Amino acid sequence: MAQRGIREYDAKRMLAKYWLDYIDRGYKYHGKVVLVGSDTDIDALPEKYEWLKKEKLVAKPDQLFGKRGKHGLIKLDATFDEIKKWLKEMMNKEVTVGKVTDKLTHFLIEPFTPHKEEFYVAIKSNREGDTIYFSNHGGVDIESVWDTVAEIQVDIDQDIEDVDITGKLPKDTPEDKKEVITDFIKGLFKFYLDLHYAYLEINPFTIVDKEIIPLDLVARLDDTAAFECASKWGDLEFPPPFGRKLSKEEAYIKELDEKTGASLKLTVLNPKGRVWTMVAGGGASVIYADTIVDLGFRDELANYGEYSGNPSTDETYEYAKTILDLMTREKDPKGRSKILIIGGGIANFTDVAKTFTGIIKALREYKDKLKKVNAKIYVRRGGPNYQEGLKKMRELGEELGVPIEVYGPETHMTRIVSMALKEES
Repeated sequence: MAQRGIREYDAKRMLAKYWLDYIDRGYKYHGKVVLVGSDTDIDALPEKYEWLKKEKLVAKPDQLFGKRGKHGLIKLDATFDEIKKWLKEMMNKEVTVGKVTDKLTHFLIEPFTPHKEEFYVAIKSNREGDTIYFSNHGGVDIESVWDTVAEIQVDIDQDIEDVDITGKLPKDTPEDKKEVITDFIKGLFKFYLDLHYAYLEINPFTIVDKEIIPLDLVARLDDTAAFECASKWGDLEFPPPFGRKLSKEEAYIKELDEKTGASLKLTVLNPKGRVWTMVAGGGASVIYADTIVDLGFRDELANYGEYSGNPSTDETYEYAKTILDLMTREKDPKGRSKILIIGGGIANFTDVAKTFTGIIKALREYKDKLKKVNAKIYVRRGGPNYQEGLKKMRELGEELGVPIEVYGPETHMTRIVSMALKEES
């Protein structure tokens, strides 16, 4: 599982979209949210969202960091004109949160909700299933009152309807709120499960009349479920964490990704690392990274990413060339080999020979640089035309004079990781 943070805007948008499917029970959520970026025409927003001119509003940064109120980064109980003025002052402003400094580029606007009670709920995945957390004392200082939080474990094979949520709520839960809170938790859990969330925290939410309103929300999705949930998620961006600026190479791959129906992802973890990966498939990328870390090479893992969705030969060539350029810029100071793992599971519809043609083209261009960094390459792949692709890879090793070990689906996916790293301990 690869947990990727999403904007509060996107989580609330999804919650509103599927509210009737999972929660409802006579309670509503208005779902009025607007995302404002640095290129948004703020003056034009009321034409599409009429409520902006009719209600008091809240605005806050939406860039994957918390404690926004403590840092004075929330505008409360304001008119649209006041919000607009504040946004123009704050947009692209550089701020420091903790030890991280970055520019403010995205903001969430939603209605301001006067309220008295604040509740806390969170759901987090674990090896045995998922844990639900609930407290009647939500707010920014939930950590300081953690003894009021009830923890409810839901095992992998357990149906949420069979869990006694009501009986496990904290003793100070208001009697007149127990039923609605129980129903909300059960519905929220189903939403979390079906849309493949890995973490979902609403702190706080409030109940006003017949409305349940999430006031602040943090969420992470399992991005390996994109093949199943992309249509449910809608137009979704996984933004970089606050303070993490994309490198030139990461930005280039992101640009390629946005122009194709395939998936091209690259995160540079350690540009001086010795272990580089070129992995087909989001699930496979997680498995390879986890295996490298488990074998004790966490600090040597240079990158994380994937190419999948049947990219073209040219797209795969550009992706491979970008990784090879990064990998071959510097020799290891201790003279050790640079390792490249070209891996993947067994493809369903990606043409292995076609994508390997792009990778081979890039490897030929970087032949001399690969030799200079004493590169060793390990390949494992299966799927459509994999025999042809592997044959070309074997022939390439002889042509380049660079060690290339090639394996098909008969070899376990992670086996080549241990083979690649066994001599590098």
